[in-house]
Amino acid sequence: MKKIIGLAALLTGTALSPAMAQEAIKIGLLATLEGPFTVLGQDAQRGAELAVKKFGGAVHGHPIEWVIGSTDASPDSALAAVRKLVEKDGVKVVIGPLSGDEGMAVKDYAKSHPDVTFINGTSGAQDFTLRDPVENVFRFTTDGAQWMAGLGTYLYDTKEVRTLATVAEDYSYPYTQVFGLMAEFCTKGGKVVSKSWVPIGNKDYSSVIAAIPDDVDAVYVALGGADAVNFLTQYQQSGGTAPLVGGSLTVEQSVLGVQGTLRDTVIGIPAAGPIADNNPAPEWQAFVADYKAAFADGFPSPSLFAQGYYINTMAALTGLDAVDGDLSDGGAKYRAALSSLTLDTPTGKLSLDANRNGIADNFVTQVVENADGTLSNEILFVQPQVNQTLGIDPAAFMAMGVTGRDNPTCE
Repeated sequence: MKKIIGLAALLTGTALSPAMAQEAIKIGLLATLEGPFTVLGQDAQRGAELAVKKFGGAVHGHPIEWVIGSTDASPDSALAAVRKLVEKDGVKVVIGPLSGDEGMAVKDYAKSHPDVTFINGTSGAQDFTLRDPVENVFRFTTDGAQWMAGLGTYLYDTKEVRTLATVAEDYSYPYTQVFGLMAEFCTKGGKVVSKSWVPIGNKDYSSVIAAIPDDVDAVYVALGGADAVNFLTQYQQSGGTAPLVGGSLTVEQSVLGVQGTLRDTVIGIPAAGPIADNNPAPEWQAFVADYKAAFADGFPSPSLFAQGYYINTMAALTGLDAVDGDLSDGGAKYRAALSSLTLDTPTGKLSLDANRNGIADNFVTQVVENADGTLSNEILFVQPQVNQTLGIDPAAFMAMGVTGRDNPTCE
């Protein structure tokens, strides 16, 4: 599925003025508008559109025109969508994708198209940028391991958790999340005694729940969208008693908005990620207000997908602004401008490392009930300016190896 939206006209509702009547810049947008992460992809699209609205729909008189590629979170769908965007629709800038393995497929494709600039959406796979970095691939947000910064230490020092079981989807992003959590938790002396990996779109978690050791101190859950709702509901129905800990997607807004008794299960869950719903910072509050004003059909608070796509789109447009929208040299000047960007975002300062990956604040949070009855994540503390090696010496970090089902261990 693909649709083309001329956002300058869409946002103003009027014909373009002569000053804006220049050639449009087409930007490809990859989002999961099909499959189990559909609601997440819809919010990602909202974030991207909000960034274009901030720019008035145009850069230096060039209207911004979206060409949207819909995916279902699988690498094959992402590859098919990005191939169409580049080879048929002729876009020179691609923003996205949303999910981990999708990102790895897009990165591999980018190697054969050096004149196209690929800017991440929210794909959290570590090796989208860390290993074998590609010069025309950028991530102006942080990866799934960075999103865990501070949580392992909090569990060990504050909650006195010593043993964890993990339940996570079986692909690169959850591998990265578990890696990030364990990098801290195991260093403190904690042990991960059980790992369960499940496919995206899993419906029945009875065997997974039955396999969780009875004496574990807590269960870390790195599931997203419908997968998170299904697990949390079935865990509650099974009478699970071990405290739950959330990955960055487990208690985001698409999950917290589910009605019924599930709310009793999620209130109090600690988690970590690139946003906190109740962040009191004026920049975040302004972003939330803009989001609510623009999208009556949105969540009570923008999800990390809206935030991630917003930041990456703002970076894309800021870079285009710096080169007057000129991509005629194969994007070389554009990519040079992107490489040197430092942004003030709704969630704080953002800069890039040598691999073109984001360095940014991270938030350790806890689910709370608001006065109006809605649920949200409030800040417990902020882990400032987390880099991709989590503050660990780069050589030692790389020696830890590639994230996967069995890496790391607590040994």
